[in-house]
Amino acid sequence: MDFLLDPNIAYLILLGGILLASLAVIAPGTGALEVGAVFCLLFAGYAIYHMTVNGWAFVVLFLSVVPFAYAVKSRRKVFLGISVFLFVIGSVFLFARKNEFFSVNPILAFVSSGALTSFFWVAATKVLDTLATPPANEIEALIGQIGEARTAIHREGSVQVNGELWSARSEKKIASESRIRVMSREGFTLVVEKVE
Repeated sequence: MDFLLDPNIAYLILLGGILLASLAVIAPGTGALEVGAVFCLLFAGYAIYHMTVNGWAFVVLFLSVVPFAYAVKSRRKVFLGISVFLFVIGSVFLFARKNEFFSVNPILAFVSSGALTSFFWVAATKVLDTLATPPANEIEALIGQIGEARTAIHREGSVQVNGELWSARSEKKIASESRIRVMSREGFTLVVEKVE
């Protein structure tokens, strides 16, 4: 495990762990991102434990979580940018060697931080945009809409409104293929009446 004590390798593993962890928070799913993040962060933790680190850079790296969490909660991209900036500064200067302020290869730091920032910005902003988009068919927005009865409706039946099939009920009998208007809703069931 001595290869993990190279500042360049430790830096890349740390970048990978933070990227995977951030993506797992933004878009949880199968668990693959979470497992990959845990392994990367364990290896990075091993390197941090056995290497000299700049304390201030560790604090900056830790603080980058705050604007990230706020960006996920508030859906505001400016906080995502602040988080990425703090993360890049903290991670690049984290690992130190004796009598050296900057131990990660500058070209490696520039290329990998730039690639990570670009990828993360595109992926995270797309996810945040998706999360901020309201559902296309909010059920309350269907009230007043005109649709078509797909089955005969009395106590129950099906209607198509706004391109989707819904359960429906009516006080009066409505024949299949009749035009209907949504009057209200009861849970996920639409209360409809025939359009004359």
